[in-house]
Amino acid sequence: MAEEEKSAAKRNSTTKKSSVKKASAKKTTRKRTSAKPKATTAHIVGEAPAPVIERASSDQFGRINIMDITPTAENGLFPARVELGEPFPVTAQVFIEGRTKAGATVSVRNPRGHEVERVAMTCTNPGLDRWEAMVRIGEHSDLKPWDADYAKVKRQLGEWHIVIEGWEDTYASWLHDAAIKVKVNDDVENALESGSQLLARWAGAHDSKLSADDKKILRKAAKTMADKSLAPEDRLAAATADEIQHLHEEHPLRDGLSESNPQRFRVERPKSSFAAWYQFFPRSEGAHYDDKGKIVPGDLKTSLAGLERAAAEGFDIVYLPPIFPIGVTNRKGRNNSLVAGPDDPGSPFGIGSELGGHDTVDPLLGTMDDFKMFCERAHELGLEIALDFALQCSPDHPWVKQHPNWFRTKPDGTIAFAENPPKKYQDIYPIDFNADMEGIEKEVERIMDLWIKAGVTIFRVDNPHTKPVRFWQDVIAAVTRKHPETLFLAEAFTRPAMMRALSYAGFTQSHCYFPWRNTKEELEEYLPETNGEHGFYQHNTFWPTTPDILTAYLRDNGIAGHAVRAVLAAMGSPSWGIYNGYELIENRQRPGFEEQIDNEKYEIKVRDWGKAGKYGIAELLTSLNRIRAEHPACRSYHNLHILESDDENIVAFLRQTPAELTGTGKADTVIVAVNLDGHDAHQSIVHIDLKEFGFDPDKPLKVHDELTGHDFEWGADNFVSLAPWADVAHVLTVVED
Repeated sequence: MAEEEKSAAKRNSTTKKSSVKKASAKKTTRKRTSAKPKATTAHIVGEAPAPVIERASSDQFGRINIMDITPTAENGLFPARVELGEPFPVTAQVFIEGRTKAGATVSVRNPRGHEVERVAMTCTNPGLDRWEAMVRIGEHSDLKPWDADYAKVKRQLGEWHIVIEGWEDTYASWLHDAAIKVKVNDDVENALESGSQLLARWAGAHDSKLSADDKKILRKAAKTMADKSLAPEDRLAAATADEIQHLHEEHPLRDGLSESNPQRFRVERPKSSFAAWYQFFPRSEGAHYDDKGKIVPGDLKTSLAGLERAAAEGFDIVYLPPIFPIGVTNRKGRNNSLVAGPDDPGSPFGIGSELGGHDTVDPLLGTMDDFKMFCERAHELGLEIALDFALQCSPDHPWVKQHPNWFRTKPDGTIAFAENPPKKYQDIYPIDFNADMEGIEKEVERIMDLWIKAGVTIFRVDNPHTKPVRFWQDVIAAVTRKHPETLFLAEAFTRPAMMRALSYAGFTQSHCYFPWRNTKEELEEYLPETNGEHGFYQHNTFWPTTPDILTAYLRDNGIAGHAVRAVLAAMGSPSWGIYNGYELIENRQRPGFEEQIDNEKYEIKVRDWGKAGKYGIAELLTSLNRIRAEHPACRSYHNLHILESDDENIVAFLRQTPAELTGTGKADTVIVAVNLDGHDAHQSIVHIDLKEFGFDPDKPLKVHDELTGHDFEWGADNFVSLAPWADVAHVLTVVED
């Protein structure tokens, strides 16, 4: 074994071996030929360059070996999913026999099979032959489906492929040996002549995509190296000049070029991953008390104020709970009581009455024309409308009489109410999918088509994990075939396997367990989990609260706690959401339950939005959305790194996108440090490995606090002091000189 190989093996002797993943069965049709005409060994002077070896089947190796590519389609069936322009990592094992050096690139190919970009890979673990690169497919866009130029976005969506390309790095191998031979004066002439021939051959390599000036540089260097009148050191220097090194990085000579099997990626539209959600109940927007103290409910017209607020705070999507007629039978009263009072509006999740079902606007909110007008105004403000789709019925829903076989009955013949023991939902009948799933699918497709035509672009689906995954797979496929711009959010707090299956079925985003991840230990485990391999399939969206969730942390930590959770949600995930009332610190729990007392699901809320200014949370939400919009580092599920901090109440992390992927030509780095204690101040040293993130360890790192406007100089170890009555967090961006 060569000394170099022995050294690498020793360094990695305790490293767990990577498993070789089964290659995709899909064979590339892209043909390549050697940069030099084929010749027999007898006709070649010196060492022959590695030839291209055609692969007759997907399980054959090329001249260069390529294995264990990540990410890869699950079982070869479900491709990784990324938003258009979202940066993500690609890794592979790329190697060649012996001590010869290999190189690798990622070839990005559009749905028509054309290469649109090559990205150089870096060998990050020589002992394991592991190569990595950050890649993006297409460019980030904020265009909405109704925008005039959206066709430009639409053309870039669909199934793309990446191909790992490995090659013999003849230049690097030659240079390594030649430098040693010149230094020790061993067989120098042969070494330099080989280098001259190599540079000349490189200048003629079509695959290297050289400009005329590039070719002149190489030929000039080749001529200098062949000049025996010069000192060997000067001849060698011609091949190691900066301009040659640059060409090696950007336009290398790729001998023995070998391709992996194509890896599939599903590229989805803007807001499929990077989104800011805002939820409100239309019946509470504009609600007020009349002269007798009775609540006058809001409607779709008064709800325009909610759209204005969401837009002013910088949100992208407004999410509405069901807006359909509400049943009367077993209608729930305040705080989920079993008996409703005469003025109790009922839960909007008890869907359906004699006025209609899932295809009808509740007359108390307005008409279908009012809803279309509501959507039009949202679009004018740059907001998408997401509508809750809860596939369940009140006892009064038209389906109960029209399709009695769609409901499960008890042995006594009565319909079974929905329940999750010990919880019971006496105002809801669950759908039984075993009798006529095809019929239910067609009805759901019809209803979704109706709302999409009215202006809805996203469906937030209630409890999809309690329905067959195949049902959603069929429905989403049918809906997106007709309306490919439609997105789906799963409200599925359930087991990991079901969450993953729903993402395979077509759910673009998902609720998750973020509300219950509150300690430093929990967050340092959960943030990388969300922003890692899982992020290629399950796009977790972070909501501090929902109408169903109000944690003890928010109950007990007041304004500071709300600020902390907002920063963690907005910076910790590309997708986040706020349930309105958060700005007013609505944090009183219903005794014995992790939900608000006087829950808006069962009553109409009259809010005084004039009080929002005294808490500062609305201003914070606006700042967080501005930071997210301005900084590309916030747009990826694959670029978060936990930073070391020595206080158990301070969590810190960094997001970074390299210059070539930001769209601005400058690298973007965001550093977040948060004090999790809503009552006491804490101090900590936050450590950054500057070199790991591309910063000069000998120069101060200039950072700007996007929340306060203050500027600091950071280094490897940084003192942080955060107090709940002042700054609960730093959101720092690196300022380039």
